[in-house]
Amino acid sequence: MPFYLKEVDVVPEVAKFQSALIVICRFCPAASLAVRNQQPYLEFFRRFLKTESWEQHVNNVRSRLEKEGVKTSVFKGNLLNFIICMWTSGQRKKLLKRASEYEAVVVMGCEGAYEGVSNMIKSTDCQVFQGMKSEGILAATPKFHLPFNISLELFGITQIHQEKNE
Repeated sequence: MPFYLKEVDVVPEVAKFQSALIVICRFCPAASLAVRNQQPYLEFFRRFLKTESWEQHVNNVRSRLEKEGVKTSVFKGNLLNFIICMWTSGQRKKLLKRASEYEAVVVMGCEGAYEGVSNMIKSTDCQVFQGMKSEGILAATPKFHLPFNISLELFGITQIHQEKNE
């Protein structure tokens, strides 16, 4: 099951920079927002593997940053690399190359995604921001609807306790 994530408003902090790359994970954040907004997780014939509520959130963060004068771009994995914590070495190299063109990177994923991206780009001068935080593990039942839409019906969130490694 995916992590249940909540959004973090990083716009005030990131607005201090001239450019920001928004790095997105398409699994846990998309599932979280679909459940929270009671919208379909996947609409294969309408959006293929994109989740409307997640795409809207990413576009909202991007437009708010651009209103503050920040040049933005979105970095997302391809069909085989859509979950940050399982990116291939090739996808990691692509991120490193793209991130070197920006002053800030906003990670839209769990703490593992944040740590992973931070480690992937530590050789750059980018400041990394965590755009989401975990509230727990999402337990949901997939529901199928015609024409091949998938919704997630929430039946629980298991709290997690994180200890910081020193």
